[in-house]
Amino acid sequence: MRRDIPPLAEVRRITEKKRDAWWTVLLVDPVATPLVRLTAKYTRITPNQITWGAFLLGLVSAAFFAFGDWRWLIAGAFVYHLSFILDCMDGKVARLTGQGSVFGAWLDFVFDRIRVAVCGVALMAGQYDRTGETIYIWLAAAVVFLDTLRYINGLEIFKIRHTMRKQIKARVRAARRAENSAELAFMEDLLRNNPEADIEQDIRQAATATATMTATPAGVAEVTDLAPVTAAETAQAQTQAHAQTHVQTHVQAEAEVEAGSEAEAGAEAQRKAPARVIDLHQEFRHRFPVYLRARSFFLRHRIRTHLVSGIEFQMGVFILGPLFDSVIKATIVSGALLLVFELAIIYKLLLSTRDFTRTIDSFEREEVATAA
Repeated sequence: MRRDIPPLAEVRRITEKKRDAWWTVLLVDPVATPLVRLTAKYTRITPNQITWGAFLLGLVSAAFFAFGDWRWLIAGAFVYHLSFILDCMDGKVARLTGQGSVFGAWLDFVFDRIRVAVCGVALMAGQYDRTGETIYIWLAAAVVFLDTLRYINGLEIFKIRHTMRKQIKARVRAARRAENSAELAFMEDLLRNNPEADIEQDIRQAATATATMTATPAGVAEVTDLAPVTAAETAQAQTQAHAQTHVQTHVQAEAEVEAGSEAEAGAEAQRKAPARVIDLHQEFRHRFPVYLRARSFFLRHRIRTHLVSGIEFQMGVFILGPLFDSVIKATIVSGALLLVFELAIIYKLLLSTRDFTRTIDSFEREEVATAA
């Protein structure tokens, strides 16, 4: 029985993430998204069934890797990529058909970790049996360790960022209730929701134009008509203005829902006030101004700036290494690049916590000044 599934362009909009790994964007989505549309339209296959299929294909890939011969390595790499395509399809089918579930997300995560561990051990065991080199034993342990580290680190960083945002939002809501102040937005969300902003063009325009802006302490950016600033700062302000326009309606709608009918006049005032922007990555962008340009470029192509994540690590170990019969080099290079980008994320988090501390301190100073 056929379902009423929208055209492919609409399916892409619904199912593809705003930001994803470059391997997924360039080599998986062009195949997976049309397959998702056909699967949802002509079959009753559920996302969990696709997850099981991806897991079983992963086990087949591991069996091929275990044979060790280069022909089996190529077959294993091919099957592993098919497994990864199915692994990307389950979430897309869930978003398209509304069949997603908490258990399905858990199943997908657990099967992914098992697949990587089994394939890593099988690949290195096959090469150890083939060559007798003990380095493959250490590489098997390294693959399992790095994959686990990547996802534990990602989960913990997400929790810390969520906690920081939650505390800042609580402070701003308290101030809004007391003073009927403006709504809140985070710079990271404004940039993510406005990937079309041309940062390089903004910087070129800022180099020939006079702009005025002052920055309040602790990463809270506000535009005024006072001192001139640098081109990079003006470009960031222009990007912020573009993004604020994009999300202002959404922010105002949330303010109306929260205020309710009893605060209709207050909500009207909030609709006219600009959103207060909290930038928890201000220090990082100040130290690495080129990051803003690179991030804007990648966002316009749906590619996240974390260029070597767990996905690229897996593809290097289980596809590139076997295809070129160079498992040791591919694993070492992929693992080293993964560690470099993980350390970069940790460093970025460290700077973000400093911005967070300064932001909280600024709120406390504002409260003291208001009380005085």
